[in-house]
Amino acid sequence: EKFAAWDWRFYQEKLRAEKFAFDEAELKPYLQLERVIDACFDVATRLFGISFEEKQGIAAWHPDARVFVVQNGDGSERGLFLADYFARPSKRSGAWMSALKSGYKLGHGSRPVIYNIMNFAKPPAGEAALLSVDEAKTLFHEFGHALHGILTDVTWPSVSGTSVSRDFVELPSQLYEHWLTVPAVLEKHALHVKTGKPMPKDLLNKMLAARTFGAGFATVEFTASALIDMAYHARPDALQEPLRFEAETLDMPDSIAMRHRTPHFGHVFAGDGYSAGYYSYMWSEVLDADAFAAFEEAGDPFNPALAERLKQNIYAAGGSKDPEELYMAFRGKMPSPEAMMAKRGLV
Repeated sequence: EKFAAWDWRFYQEKLRAEKFAFDEAELKPYLQLERVIDACFDVATRLFGISFEEKQGIAAWHPDARVFVVQNGDGSERGLFLADYFARPSKRSGAWMSALKSGYKLGHGSRPVIYNIMNFAKPPAGEAALLSVDEAKTLFHEFGHALHGILTDVTWPSVSGTSVSRDFVELPSQLYEHWLTVPAVLEKHALHVKTGKPMPKDLLNKMLAARTFGAGFATVEFTASALIDMAYHARPDALQEPLRFEAETLDMPDSIAMRHRTPHFGHVFAGDGYSAGYYSYMWSEVLDADAFAAFEEAGDPFNPALAERLKQNIYAAGGSKDPEELYMAFRGKMPSPEAMMAKRGLV
């Protein structure tokens, strides 16, 4: 019987379970929300010398929203970080970062007030909220965006924090995800909700081995969508037969399809944000993998000299300089795709 594109994920999951004998539910007891939050803060302290102190007496937009004062290493106040972690009926779905107030030095200056929104399931009273691996990754991702706003050190409000080009804005967030699986971070923070024991190494190894499974298919389906996006926006005329255009542009086997077919490719037709820019997701992965490779090459995920260059040239610089110039100042070279391919298990 012919294997169709829509069969792929069903059989992929069956093969993943058979090959790795791994169930992600095994990890949940080790990923308590409070401990993952602590891990985010701890990594920021070790890398960038800032600390977070929760303030109970400051009212936010909802009782679930929490307020943290961010302090520099010398104890001076840097700004505020607010976090609203749990889903509720009145709340928009998804996860994101934004600024109530941007940080800048113009005039009397402004300290940043940055927030993260999540939609984790709220546990019953007295019980710990447990996260999936994807949810923990999302928490680190959005906190990486938050750090881009918190650490900003620019003169002009228009280039503060995440006010950077579309194909550079995901670097601070995707890069921060790497520290979630640093062994020293997991040993300290991934503790079983009942026993308090750290995550067993064999369970961690299974998770790391399984995360690249199916990456070849995922890479091809994403690249197909990015190529179609570019091809559409390179044409001066309107298309009459989009399905034929897809087939002629890609010339792919029937068993692999685009991630987003033209009729529902909202990223590139709903506004200007990702028009001819869908590629930026994968380009950001090239950047984040190459950037973290610098720490791997140094043999220390918290190398002080690298962390300082990362802070000054990526997290603090906002859009004050060209992204290429900023990346070169941090890394000392242009990014190459080899680290991303290795991260995906394709080399």
